[in-house]
Formats: sequence, C-alpha cells, structure tokens
Amino acid sequence: MMSTPAETPLVLSIQSHVAFGHVGNAAAVLPLQLLGIQPVTVNTVQFSNHTGYGEFKGQVFPPEHINDVLDGLRARGVLSRCSAVLSGYLGDAAIGEVILGVVQEIRRQRADLLYLCDPVMGDVGRGVFVRPGIPEFLRRRALGEASLITPNHYEFELLHGAPVTTTEDAVSAAHELLGNALHPGPRTIVITSLRTNDLPDDKLSTLVVTATDAWIVQTPYIELQPLPNGMGDVFSAILIGQLVSGMDIATATAHAVSALYALVSRTQAGNRDLPLIAAREEIVRPTRSFVATKIER
Repeated sequence: MMSTPAETPLVLSIQSHVAFGHVGNAAAVLPLQLLGIQPVTVNTVQFSNHTGYGEFKGQVFPPEHINDVLDGLRARGVLSRCSAVLSGYLGDAAIGEVILGVVQEIRRQRADLLYLCDPVMGDVGRGVFVRPGIPEFLRRRALGEASLITPNHYEFELLHGAPVTTTEDAVSAAHELLGNALHPGPRTIVITSLRTNDLPDDKLSTLVVTATDAWIVQTPYIELQPLPNGMGDVFSAILIGQLVSGMDIATATAHAVSALYALVSRTQAGNRDLPLIAAREEIVRPTRSFVATKIER
C-alpha cells in the first residue's frame, strides 16, 4: 500500500512586489520554494523596480484590494491551511491592520500559527524610509501579535526607543520587548546587522533572544557599496522556511545567516540585487556554515 505524500506547508507572505529585482515577495518566493515551502503571496504594492534603482513606477495597493485577494483565498480554504504568516514592507499602516486581522483569523483555527513580522522601517545611513504612521503601528499593534520579529540594528533601536551599544544592552532591551504575563509581545526577537562597540570592526552579528536563552551568530563584515537591496527580505524568508520545516530557532537563524552571507559574498560590486537565481544552491546548502553560540548570562 502506497503512503500518502505529506502536504506541502503553506506560508502566507504579505509584502511588497517589484517586477524587476529582488525585494519583498520578489525576494521571498524562491527561497521558500527551494526550502520545500509553498508561498501564498499577497502583494501590498506593485512597483516596476525597488527604490535602490532610483525612479520607479507603480502603485501602493489600498486595503480593499488586499481584502479582496484574501477573500478569494478564504473561499478556497487556503488561509486555514497556512502554517505561518510573513509580513515585511507595508506601504501603509492600514494594510498592517488587514494583516493583523488575517493573523487573528487563522489563529482562531490554528493556535500554533507562526507570524514573522519583519518591521521594515529604515536602516543606518538612510534613516526612516516608510510612510508616517507605520513605525507607530509596528510598535503599538504588530509587536503584540507577532510570534517573531526580525528588525535590523537601526529598526530595533526605533522599537526599543534608545541606542543599543553592546551585545548585553541588546539582550536586555530585547527582554523588555518580549511578551510576558503582563503584556503581549513576540516570543522571539532576531536582530540582524548588529554592530555594537564590543564587536570587532571586521565582524557583523545576528542576535537571537527568547525569554530563557540568547544566541549570537558572527560573520565577517563584507565591505560592499552599495549593499544589495532585499537582504532582510531574503533572510526572513529563509528563517521562516526553516522554522516551518521544524528546525529550532538557533539552528534556523544560523542557516539563514550562512545563506545570506554566501549570497552577499557572491554579489558583484555595484549590483543592487542579490544573485538569488545564479547562487540558489547557497539558500539550501550554504558554502560556509556559521554557528549560533549561546550567550551565558
């Protein structure tokens, strides 16, 4: 008697989309597919290209458009089958409310739903590059619903409300944002592109913090100008893909860091995009593996 093949996990990815380049859903789809995950993509914007190329054309979709797409997925019974929700660049705070609504809806049917919120707001050197209202929405609304957030160093300081200068400071600040019995919040925080005073100038770290543990993954710092767009989007997609597949948070983060490091290493100088297709094998089996080291406190 033949066994029935296991159903492919579904991840609902609600992010921006570009016709050319690799950011948002245009960065998340291939990594998820290569990791054996079926992405269910809902686009919050559709632009000709990402802003790294300068001028672009396209539209930010209104919340009504997002709701229409979700209604169609709901009618097909797709939403209730999703193991996780992934969100990134919003375009508008009202779209964020739509995302939280669908997260709450799916959780009423699947209490174990994983919601990874990449709180895209800005970066060092660029400052805040999202519309007014989005940072406040992320702090006041999204943090309370997210299972996991993946801010970069700059975004983490915006969420925390103060500079973070050491790894110990970052761990302590993360504990303040984690959910507990007194207030809702994410169970896990992963801070990317962390450059603190206690870290050598030639190193870059990624910090994982939960209520009980913390880990750090360190890589060499790659001097590349300009840095390719979409790095955070690719990282989050690889991370959630591994978590949905059953990998623990420390190992999944180490794999995502290793894959992203390999992709950045293979990016040609001056290129605004990661070589996702040319270096796709790095997503599944990175050439160089970095490990997550537990921080003893």
